[in-house]
Amino acid sequence: MTHKELVQDFFAQKRIAVSGLSRKKDSGAGAIYLKLREKGYQVVPVHPEAEAFYGDTCYPNLSAIPGGVDAVFIMNSPDVTEKVTDEAIGLGIKRVWMHNNTLMGSSASKTAVEHCREAHVNVISVGCPMMFMNADPFHKGMGWFLKATGRFK
Repeated sequence: MTHKELVQDFFAQKRIAVSGLSRKKDSGAGAIYLKLREKGYQVVPVHPEAEAFYGDTCYPNLSAIPGGVDAVFIMNSPDVTEKVTDEAIGLGIKRVWMHNNTLMGSSASKTAVEHCREAHVNVISVGCPMMFMNADPFHKGMGWFLKATGRFK
């Protein structure tokens, strides 16, 4: 699948877990969580220690989510990403998006990407969902940059 097709497939899902949330309301994962919720997705917060996030029940891991999810967005450090993707694979979740900050640190892990591909999971390891949900100048510019440098195929 092309990057565009993977993104479309991810956004076609209705129930999405978000891992990597901070208890601080200004976190990047929190902004993505709120944007998904605003767009009508059923978003499930995942945090090992939080009880709630913006009024929604928070779960310590993917396995604890009643009824499961269709996809997971990850904005953790790469070592945590590997644990989350392995759990997702074990639960049969077929769509994973690892946040990649383009010019700075990334949640993507080569090992996690390989595990996803071996398990036939649609994995996105380049870019940010905000590039596709939000037309703010920063994210729009990042999307242009990734296309121009050939990182989106």
